[in-house]
This record gives sequence, C-alpha cells and structure tokens, in this order.
Amino acid sequence: MRVFNFAAGPATMPLEVLEQAREELTDWSGSGMSVMEVSHRSKAFVAVAAAAETRLRRLLGVSDDYHVLFLQGGATGQFAAIPMNLAGPGDTVSYVNTGAWSKKAIGEARRFAEVEVVADEAASGYSTVPDATSLSPAPGSRYLHYTPNETIGGVEFGYVPDAGDVPLVADFSSTILSRPVDVDRFSLIYAGAQKNLGPAGICLVIVRKDLAGQARDGTPMVWDYAQMAAADSMLNTPPTLAWYLVGLVLEWVERQGGLPAMAARNRAKAEQLYTTIEESPFYSNPVAPAARSWMNVPFLLADSALEPTFLTEAREAGLVNLEGHRSVGGLRASIYNAMPLEGVTALTDFMKEFERRHG
Repeated sequence: MRVFNFAAGPATMPLEVLEQAREELTDWSGSGMSVMEVSHRSKAFVAVAAAAETRLRRLLGVSDDYHVLFLQGGATGQFAAIPMNLAGPGDTVSYVNTGAWSKKAIGEARRFAEVEVVADEAASGYSTVPDATSLSPAPGSRYLHYTPNETIGGVEFGYVPDAGDVPLVADFSSTILSRPVDVDRFSLIYAGAQKNLGPAGICLVIVRKDLAGQARDGTPMVWDYAQMAAADSMLNTPPTLAWYLVGLVLEWVERQGGLPAMAARNRAKAEQLYTTIEESPFYSNPVAPAARSWMNVPFLLADSALEPTFLTEAREAGLVNLEGHRSVGGLRASIYNAMPLEGVTALTDFMKEFERRHG
C-alpha cells in the first residue's frame, strides 16, 4: 500500500511517473532493454535528454541566453562549482545566510573566494529572511548568492533580491517547478533533483551563457560550465536513469497544467497545513508568518515528549517521514509538487484527531 511520504528529499514522486517507469523498466521504447542499459550516446537517449531540456525551458520560460545543464554532484557540488566558475582567487562574493544550506554554501565558497555575508538571520534562529530594502551585494562582488527556500528551517523568501548589476545566484533545490519564476532576473539557478524534479543523482544548472567560459585555472572539467555545455552535459557518462525520470516528471508537470497550476495547488496545500497549526494551541510553527515556506513546514507539539507517539501513530496511519531534521528536531512535513492535496488532508485530519486524544 502506498503511504503519504513527507520526506524532505529524496522525496515523494508522482505515482503516474513511477508506474510508467515500472512499465518501461525492462523494455524501454521497444528497445528490448532498460533505459539503464542504453548508451547515453545513442540517438534514442540523446532524444530523451533533448526533450527534457526542451520541456524545462518551456515550463520555466528559459531563453536561449542560458545554458541548461544536467550535472552530477548535487547542489552541494555546485557550492564549489559556482565560485570556481564565477570568481577568481581573492575575488569578493556576497552571500545571504538564512539557514543550514546557506551556511554550507558559504563554508564551501570560503575555500575559493573572499566571502562577504551581507545578511545573516542567525539572531532570529533562522526564522526570518532579510528585509528586501536592506539587502544588497558588497562592493566589488562577483555575484550575490541566496537560498530562496531553506529545506531544514522552513524559511522562504517572498521576493527576489535586487542585486543590481551583480549576477544573482540562487539555490532553487526546494522550490524549482513549484510556481512560475522570472528566470531572466537570475544569472544562475541550480537545483538538486530529489525534491520537485525527480530522483536523487542529478542536478539542474541554468546559467547565463556569457558567464560560462570564465572558470579559473584548475577547475575540473566536470565542474566547468562551458565544457559541460559544449558536451551537452555528457562530458562523462551521465546518470541516465535519473535524467529519464526527470523527463517523465516534466511531462507530468505539463499535464497538470504547468507552473501556474502547480502554484495554485501548492498554495492550497500550504494554507491548509498552516491553518491547522495556527488554529490549535497544541501545535506551533517557529517561522515568522511572512517567511513561511510552501514546501517545508516544520511544526512543534506543545509537549515535545509526545513526539515519538505522534510519529508512531502517524506511521500507522500511513503518514511517514515527518521527523524534523536531526539538527533542529521537532516535526516537519515536506509538501512538494508530487504530494497530493489528499495527503495534506490526511495529515491535518490526523493532527486534529491526535490533539483530541492527547491534548
């Protein structure tokens, strides 16, 4: 029996996609082979890769001014690749610190450049985002980096920072495809696939073409955007199964009505869950209302001693992976694109019943 999986990543995937992959697993496209066994150089797989890029460009409105790359190493790999491609040794780069993933990106960037943290929300316990009017890159910065959504803390920007003439770089791992976005406001967008795009193992990079080709000496080929773009992201053998599944997810998003439909659906799910939390003295959310995430909703019980009981009973009800991240504790529901409204309804109904019995 399928459960409702609220994991932060690897996360739930659309059932239609999983069923299609199951049907095609041993005989993909009439080849008599699995897609995992087909050469990435074959015309058949090159067509899969090209179709995925075309759909992604169409969904996000990505112009020909940008390369679209499908890489390995996850978003964590990009923490290093970004300064290696966009900054030289000793250059200044600006970062915004709003939580765990921002901090990791900052720590890695410090190995390659001079990092200026231009906004730091640590004083709020990472429950807020900086005011838009106060946020600007440091003088001489090669780029400004921020994390639109912090998966662990459930903190989300409600605006796109104005970086002026400085390239704006964003880690969209938790929010990609969840709503429309004006890609032209960014110089580089990157996203690990394992939340809204598909399975773990592949990372999306959308980078303005004029910024490729500037990698510093010593940058490994697989992190050099220009070299990967010239090879259509196939400088090395790519994760073919993950790439194929990303393509199926993109088809699924189009069938749902594209990003406007995803936005309406995701807004409704988040509002239902936050309303349940807000209307009860038994539950609370630690994030400032204006900075609350649509994708990752942390919550606490009035009596934290009840958390193990909550998790056990939730699992018995088919609601799994509601544990908060080990670094912060508590509870957390990740409600990405593939989580249906029925799953959120099942969770909120359970929360109300749990409160009735234990409150």
